Amino acid sequence: MTVLSQATAYRLTRPVRQQTSVIFSSPHSGRDYPQAFLDASPLAPLALRSSEDAYIDRLFARAPLFGAPLLCALAPRAYIDLNRGPEELDPAVVEGVPRGAHNPRIASGLGVIPRVVAGGRAIYSGKISRAEAEARLNTHWHPWHAALQGLIDQTHSAFGEAILIDCHSMPHEAIEAHMRPGQLPPQVVLGDRFGASAARDVVDQIEAIFVAAGFRVARNSPFAGAYIAQAYGHPVSNKHVVQVEIDRSLYLDERKVEPLPNFSAFCQRINRVVGELANIGRQALPIAAE
Repeated sequence: MTVLSQATAYRLTRPVRQQTSVIFSSPHSGRDYPQAFLDASPLAPLALRSSEDAYIDRLFARAPLFGAPLLCALAPRAYIDLNRGPEELDPAVVEGVPRGAHNPRIASGLGVIPRVVAGGRAIYSGKISRAEAEARLNTHWHPWHAALQGLIDQTHSAFGEAILIDCHSMPHEAIEAHMRPGQLPPQVVLGDRFGASAARDVVDQIEAIFVAAGFRVARNSPFAGAYIAQAYGHPVSNKHVVQVEIDRSLYLDERKVEPLPNFSAFCQRINRVVGELANIGRQALPIAAE
């Protein structure tokens, strides 16, 4: 495996030879908190971590052993959200940003520079400067997305298709809040923006793999996919993006943001899933070999 990185933006782990059209990314598992950010926030570090997709990068860490690249963010989601567009700046948290058309993500405090973490708790006691926001975009957002775009383009060129598995975790209470009484909540939610970001047969295969591994699976509810699925998913061009949300309570003490005792066993379970997901893309032969 080859591990590449750009400063504080990302860690890209490539296989010795890419053998599949499947790519894995983890945009929300970063946990490198700048000290100045921690000092400026009225929230305790544990509260700031509540918005992390904590340890998702570790769950999918073996993807390169199956011939698939893995791109992981290093900066935390509370600092900058890579699953938002760079224009989704919140005028309530960034100075000098004019109010635009209604954007539900910005309105809820979850723009590219988030205003709140889980539970609606405010990250800042005031606003940050526009220069600080732009610096975060230039240091983190743009390099990460350039790396992701490069992976998709290279994979599509080599295999004639690219399938991005966009890896996330979801708070257990967020799932339960959408369930009817007596209804079992899903443990995995697949988001394809209701067919806009991935072809049905691709999503069918991904769902079958998780179901075979013993997971309860739902599609697009309560999470249908956000900026990454919208920006990079183009099924008619054989570029597919599926957002995968895993219930955090299966492997994480959500209050302490610490792995549960079963974490190693759960990693092995996900590892088998990752191998099967990579196999989806082995059906596409490298174009150079044809």
